Amino acid sequence: MIKFSELDSAKNADGLVPVVIQDDATLAVLMLGYMNEEALEQTQREGRVTFYSRTRERLWTKGETSGNFLHLVSIEKDCDNDTLLVRVNPVGPTCHTGSRTCFSHEPTEGFIRTLQQVIGQRHRDMPEGSYTTKLFDRGVNKIAQKVGEEAVETVIEAVAGNREAMLYEASDLVYHLLVLLEATGCSIADLEKELYSRHK
Repeated sequence: MIKFSELDSAKNADGLVPVVIQDDATLAVLMLGYMNEEALEQTQREGRVTFYSRTRERLWTKGETSGNFLHLVSIEKDCDNDTLLVRVNPVGPTCHTGSRTCFSHEPTEGFIRTLQQVIGQRHRDMPEGSYTTKLFDRGVNKIAQKVGEEAVETVIEAVAGNREAMLYEASDLVYHLLVLLEATGCSIADLEKELYSRHK
């Protein structure tokens, strides 16, 4: 629980604290807003992001009219205690234009995490006719075999110097690896933790 008194809002002329909103799943930066003490308290109490609107001069819960709420995951102060990073699970698009983020209309950054979410949903729903469903039906051994096949094809194209073909095969490799991770109860976050531990 972060208290507004811990933050240095005096650095800002209006006494508000800027808030960077980040998608917890894809890590995409979604928007920038501002909070006062009441907005911060309400956000933490209700679990949905509430801002202080400078134009309306009142509290404003994102999604209160559109239904596109930002469900709170975590709040972190920056090193100067004058900005907040708020990670969320967004419902629908964040931008008023209908885009997922206010900073890009065709975001590709973080798409692998979005794809991981789609694969996870396929695993839960198992829709008929889906290639991903067929992979899950075949089991871990067959999925692992596909990962091996795509890895070999990626290597062949890399050695041959075929950049476009290598990217195509590498994309197949990553997709099948994500399916394998899901089938074995793992995720990109688990890979990141392992790689980070090696980096340290």
